[in-house]
Amino acid sequence: MSPIATQHPAPVLVFDGDCGFCTSSVRLARRFVEPRLCAVPWQTSDLSPAARARAQEEVLLLDAPGKRLWGGIDAIAVLMLASRRPLWPLVGWLLRRAPLRALGGAAYHWVSRNRHLMPGGAPACEIGDGRRVGDGAARSASGEGGGG
Repeated sequence: MSPIATQHPAPVLVFDGDCGFCTSSVRLARRFVEPRLCAVPWQTSDLSPAARARAQEEVLLLDAPGKRLWGGIDAIAVLMLASRRPLWPLVGWLLRRAPLRALGGAAYHWVSRNRHLMPGGAPACEIGDGRRVGDGAARSASGEGGGG
């Protein structure tokens, strides 16, 4: 069981707290997809070393008991499936099915690799050769992190 999940009664989204684009995306997800969303920057998480390395490359979603972990487009799809708002569960279901899963995965990968070019992105958001460029301390996640 992951200690991070035991601290939160709902699924936990683990994101890059140093990336303005990622932080803005979490804010939008909380506002439009799932208001109960707990979000924690990977920089301040207590994830295993393997999960922390993975979180540098993609968003992660842990279920409440901490037994299941999804990454990238699968994390987004499962988050949408858990939404209580209309439409999002259908979108999540579709994203878990071929061919949308493959298309969504390719789009997610492209955005992930180019997030430094997205609105709110900065050089610290860039990922190259499996390593982050600019490994600064996580920004305060006031409103984005912890919730719950």
